[in-house]
Amino acid sequence: MPEFDWQFTLVLITNGVMIGLMYTLIALGFVLVYKATDAINFAAGEFVMFAGFIAAFAAAAAGAPFLVSALIAIAGMAAFGFGLERVVLRPLIGRPVVAVIMATIGVAALLRGFSTLIFGAGTRVIEMPVGDEPIDLGLISLPPVQLVGACVSLVSLAVFTWFFLKSRTGIAMRAVADSQQVAMAMGINVRRYFALAWAMAGIVSALGGVVWGAMLGVDNQLAVVGLKVFPVVILGGLDSVPGAVVGGLIVGVVENLAAGYLDPYVGGGTKDFAPYILMIIALMIRPYGIFGRRLIERV
Repeated sequence: MPEFDWQFTLVLITNGVMIGLMYTLIALGFVLVYKATDAINFAAGEFVMFAGFIAAFAAAAAGAPFLVSALIAIAGMAAFGFGLERVVLRPLIGRPVVAVIMATIGVAALLRGFSTLIFGAGTRVIEMPVGDEPIDLGLISLPPVQLVGACVSLVSLAVFTWFFLKSRTGIAMRAVADSQQVAMAMGINVRRYFALAWAMAGIVSALGGVVWGAMLGVDNQLAVVGLKVFPVVILGGLDSVPGAVVGGLIVGVVENLAAGYLDPYVGGGTKDFAPYILMIIALMIRPYGIFGRRLIERV
């Protein structure tokens, strides 16, 4: 049974921050789709899993170095996102949002089955050229993979925050999310921006798949990491990039503290359900999230 001390707590919090930033990377793909299309992507975890399989397969079968295999995964997932929007989701434009939700649930099931069929059920390895020796930062030490993942997350967040706030394309995507009809009346090509949003979600998922695949290995269970997306985006707000950061950090820190201080009393597993307890509390108190838009509908 661990004693409560500041050094132990600091280690838990620091590791939680690193993991939280990696959760944020996955949540960013979720937020991108919601901000642009006002739809919820329930296949976010499967996107990450499929991207990890592509990178691992490129490294193993073609002998590609890490950077090349990562670029192949990014290009492949961008093309996949674009094709998914064109073939599956474009016919649903103007339909109720629940139709898109059900379509993404179907895509998630197809990706799980297709990945097993093509890549097999075994665990594949993505070797990131950063070594395995923990990096000593004084009172704490961190695995290099976590540091790389956190840096990738921070850079991605900065880029996409600038994109949505400053670029003409990002502002147009936000306008499409607010009202498809008004956006079309203003001359915005809604279909083009929908395709761009899903392609961008594929790119972010590829980054997440490579980072998480390097840390955990790539198999069908990698999609379970995507389930942490939902507590993250519910806490932070479905349409908020800063909210994805805050939600990811909260989930990462809380689950690590739970594992460190509660697992010895209950036999383990608290980090698996602690984020969902947070999500339920958030839905009861502030259902639109910390930074989400407050929308009220009378029914």
